[in-house]
Amino acid sequence: MHFVGIDLAWGERQPTGLAVLDDEARLVLVRAVRTDEEIAETVAPYVAEECLVAIDAPLIVTNPSGSRPAERALSKDFRRFEAGTHPANTGKPEFAGGETRGARVCQRLGLDLNPRSGRARRAIEVYPHPATVVLFGLAKTLKYKDKRGRDLDLLRGELLTLMGHVQGLVRTGDDWAALRLAVETATRKSELRVVEDQVDAVVCAYVAYFREHWPERTTTYGDLETGYIVTPSLPDARAATQEYAAQQPALAEAAAQFVALVTSILDEAGINYLSVTGRTKSVQSFAVKAARMVDGRPVFSDPLREITDQIGVRVITYVHSDVSAVAELLGDQVVVKEDRDLGQETASQGRFGYASRHLLIELDAARERDRAYAALRGRVAQVQVRTVLQHAWAEFEHDIRYKGDVPDEHARDLDRRFTLAAGLLELADQEFSTIRERLRSTGPVAATLSPDEVVDDPRIDQRELAAYLAGQYDDAGWSRTDHYAWISGLLLELGITSLDELNDVLRASPGDLNARMDYRYPPGAVRRLDDALLATYAERYVDLHGNAHRRDALRARLAKLRD
Repeated sequence: MHFVGIDLAWGERQPTGLAVLDDEARLVLVRAVRTDEEIAETVAPYVAEECLVAIDAPLIVTNPSGSRPAERALSKDFRRFEAGTHPANTGKPEFAGGETRGARVCQRLGLDLNPRSGRARRAIEVYPHPATVVLFGLAKTLKYKDKRGRDLDLLRGELLTLMGHVQGLVRTGDDWAALRLAVETATRKSELRVVEDQVDAVVCAYVAYFREHWPERTTTYGDLETGYIVTPSLPDARAATQEYAAQQPALAEAAAQFVALVTSILDEAGINYLSVTGRTKSVQSFAVKAARMVDGRPVFSDPLREITDQIGVRVITYVHSDVSAVAELLGDQVVVKEDRDLGQETASQGRFGYASRHLLIELDAARERDRAYAALRGRVAQVQVRTVLQHAWAEFEHDIRYKGDVPDEHARDLDRRFTLAAGLLELADQEFSTIRERLRSTGPVAATLSPDEVVDDPRIDQRELAAYLAGQYDDAGWSRTDHYAWISGLLLELGITSLDELNDVLRASPGDLNARMDYRYPPGAVRRLDDALLATYAERYVDLHGNAHRRDALRARLAKLRD
């Protein structure tokens, strides 16, 4: 059996692409012709016996205006992939009187147009754009068609990408290699156009092959009376999407608890950070992701279980060393199922661009047994950790390049500018880290803090406390500004109102606390002081009013210090 693809031009002045596959998806013919007579003469040897011919052109048009029902139905499913159809109606000259060139070609070849026909020699109408979305798992259609603002390099790159995808499905040969060379060496858009028609014809032929071998994974939009289009089906992710929508309230509660958990872990450890936020994946985003296809097969066989970013937590830090500290801390406190440094992956490819640490976390065994975390049992969250500069770049790039409408003529220039910005921000991150290390070694940390001025406050001034701790724990990381004020309040509860009094307390505290705690992450200065006060005052410190929210955690730490 042969599978013939025809990328049919509106008239005989423009080239029509032809392609033929055998029953093993081997490309046995690919060519460009112009007239109906040339089409019939070229494909005659392949349609004499059992065949299925897939034609990219309207075969049946009866509506006087607007779009055919098939076009409206297909566009509804594929518009989000930018794969909607152009309207066909008898008001257009090429379809006047309901006569179409596609139907004439089929009549000349003696093919049955009924999409449900069981005859040996038949034809169907197809449309390559939605087919490529499904077969190759594309988020958007490839922009290889010549339109205003698309330059030669863009068209060449997109067409080569499409040809690479096709080679993953079809067994190509010398003719295909010649087409690829023609694309690579083209100096005019018209040279690409001739190849483009033939590549589309190969896609059409494969849709015919797909329809014959996997009819259950093929959708026919419309009918024989009003016109139809046959294309590989989008994965039926509707049931999973409906279930996901039903779970949204519970997911929102879990997301809030994951944010609270990560925040408490960071605060308890004294890690410095700008913000911790969270979100649940929108139903629309889940539906699009659940429907993804690669090489004609669904990416996710069980979307509800396999899509792991349904709950997202984002930690924004000030400098890059804090990103590593947060990742190490989470590795110590919860179960990290996956840890990817996307910035490192980008750098390993010799590029500048998106940089973020992505961790997939779930509860550790102890928290699994804690009723307070009941909503998180069995759930995972994706935690993104990045610096404030990395975050600014990622958000701006995402809004402009992926959510915005970037004209094709500006796409390459914007790519270059985003790359330049990423390189500059990486340099800025490095300089901020150097500044921090320099300040840590020389001690002017307090100058960077901006506390509220309080008159007659008996607590140790938080600026003075920050500067003191920077000298006391010169190997510790910075803590959040509000944490210095918080622990100053705990010192007041203990009756410590001066640095001299605090110095006496710390002189009497054990000197090996860091070793006893065996931290896998670099604790902040406030956490180091917190350990010293806990070791010195024991239960009295645990029972302070300011520690009411964390007494269980403090008792666990006290037991570890004593051991």
